[in-house]
Amino acid sequence: MTPATPPPDTVLIVEDDPHVRLGCVQAMSLANLAVVGVGSAEEALPLLAQGHIGAVVTDMRLPKADGLSLVRLCQQQDAHLPVVMITGHGDIDLAVESMRAGAYDFITKPFASERLVDVVRRALEKRQLTREIARLRLQLHQGDDIESRLIGQSPAMVAVRRLILDVADSPVDVLVHGETGCGKELVAQALHAASPRRKGPYVALNCGGMPDNLLDSELFGHEAGAFTGAQKRRIGKIEFAQGGTLFLDELETMPMAMQVKLLRVLQERKLERLGSNAPIDIDCRIVAATKDDLLERGRQGSFRADLYYRLNVVTINLPPLRERREDIPLLMAHFTTQAAQRFNRPPPELSSTRLAALMRHDWPGNVRELRNVADCLVLGVRHVVLDLEQAQLPTSADAVGLSLSEAVERFERELIAAEMARHGGSLARTAEALKVAKTTLHDKVRRLGLGPQP
Repeated sequence: MTPATPPPDTVLIVEDDPHVRLGCVQAMSLANLAVVGVGSAEEALPLLAQGHIGAVVTDMRLPKADGLSLVRLCQQQDAHLPVVMITGHGDIDLAVESMRAGAYDFITKPFASERLVDVVRRALEKRQLTREIARLRLQLHQGDDIESRLIGQSPAMVAVRRLILDVADSPVDVLVHGETGCGKELVAQALHAASPRRKGPYVALNCGGMPDNLLDSELFGHEAGAFTGAQKRRIGKIEFAQGGTLFLDELETMPMAMQVKLLRVLQERKLERLGSNAPIDIDCRIVAATKDDLLERGRQGSFRADLYYRLNVVTINLPPLRERREDIPLLMAHFTTQAAQRFNRPPPELSSTRLAALMRHDWPGNVRELRNVADCLVLGVRHVVLDLEQAQLPTSADAVGLSLSEAVERFERELIAAEMARHGGSLARTAEALKVAKTTLHDKVRRLGLGPQP
């Protein structure tokens, strides 16, 4: 009996032959996929209207409305619902026509149940990725939550967001560590937005490239006459951030004298403006960011170890983009949507060959570099990374027709497998060649089914 309300992402089998229908339903059930089977397009329509179907598998030959008509009906109701067509050997022309009408894929009879399950799984992954991109684009228009600021479903980014939410309500100062372009200020903004200080000011200051006296004034403020040219009182960034958040970028460049003063402020929560002896109470969270190893700098004498330990109560480590390549499709969709709005252009489609180029790039500029590539893509401007899609990639031909998530997994698997073969199966040497942490590579090897390595 057909359930009145199927669970979310149910696979709908539409097949008039009861034996074939039962075989398809059993194959889905054995693969732990929710499934429901019906004998005609007319029986399928009420289930489709409920919005719980994740993928449709339909025979081309059906009583009354045929499979091609069902494809068109699905497209009218939900253009992103994947439909897999089952055809006979003599129906190839109809299968091609169904693809043009919007079908996701087709398979010909007779087929192995494993083949059907594989195609359906890929269809469901495409459905999930499409929903995720749509959700991100909606957040771009309406939302301001942490997932719209820090995009990515990789384990590393999920852990970063969880840590931010864990510490957001506390007054503790935070140190953010990551390479250039990883999004350290986005972390600071997310901390501010998720904290009780969200109604207070968010103040950002880059410590790099600023003379000592100017940085002193910018941070701590000054009284009129404190130095030549100081004609009136100035409120410094720390004081201006009262009740809110102060973000200090490139902390490793801060002069030693300023480090001493900052440490005193952090310890006592008081400051004195230049030219004044009156202490001022301070109530702001400090979020400091660095791309360097501050502890190593402390050993070398170029950074105060006591300031490092004072800020190191909570450290958020942002992974470089090359260690979370699975986030590239979502990030690219987000950035192309933003760029399309800024430049009043339509967002481009991300082809499999283009995705191959993006996935193989090392991204030394990280997410900032990816955003620049997205801008060029929307504007139709040449970019060295986009030019890579014209290169002879060994797997690009095989990737044609795959969904984004399929292509991500395929290219990642082939890259890792090739490097492991080149390095005799050594995880350590492979991790070094791919510029990822060994633990990250180990997780990917296990997830991609590449098997244990010596």
